[in-house]
Amino acid sequence: MSRRSGILEFAVLGLLREAPMHGYELRKRLNTSLGIFRAFSYGTLYPCLKTLVSNGWLIEEPGSAPEDALAASLAGRRAKIVYRLTAEGKEHFEELLSQTGPDTWEDEHFAARFAFFGQTERDVRMRVLEGRRSRLEERLEKMRASLTRTRERLDDYTLELQRHGMESVEREVRWLNELIESERAGRDQRRPSPESAAQQDNTSGETGGLPRHTGAASSGGTPPEGPTPPDPSEDTAK
Repeated sequence: MSRRSGILEFAVLGLLREAPMHGYELRKRLNTSLGIFRAFSYGTLYPCLKTLVSNGWLIEEPGSAPEDALAASLAGRRAKIVYRLTAEGKEHFEELLSQTGPDTWEDEHFAARFAFFGQTERDVRMRVLEGRRSRLEERLEKMRASLTRTRERLDDYTLELQRHGMESVEREVRWLNELIESERAGRDQRRPSPESAAQQDNTSGETGGLPRHTGAASSGGTPPEGPTPPDPSEDTAK
């Protein structure tokens, strides 16, 4: 399995853990909530869904609206297929959520993992955030060393591009520092006294972390949108 296909499978399982969806809904959520998937197509999504079904992590079900099935039948088309997470799929996704190895620190994988931090245990979040920060600090050190060696050979525009890249990494390191401090503060707030622990468990939970923002998706994506338009491709099993 390639790294990118592994990230896509992870994201699909995470979205279907929230609710069953058909392919068009999944593609829209991947586009809007997880920006790293803006450029992918149905030709990428459907093989992924078929693999997850064959592994027993998803099941295919016909669309639930009778009028949709009737309209599809009259038009000579097959009804839309809804994908639902199985118990085995949920268990597999939770296993993936618990992983904190070097792959979770890389650019695309980290973005996907961060989108599901609302479903991730605090200790796991901390390890992923600290690993990502360490990876970026290493990258920043290499960039600075390279710039020092090549500064005299670079024209002004190439030099500005190098500086822009360094500033982008520096901003993300500062952002990660803030997130890590927020996680630590949230953890410390759970420790003051045994009497307050139960009350805090009921209000914040082990996956509390950052303050909640009204209207935002729990996974860190965009607010839920209105009804989705009909799928021009009539999302059917391939």
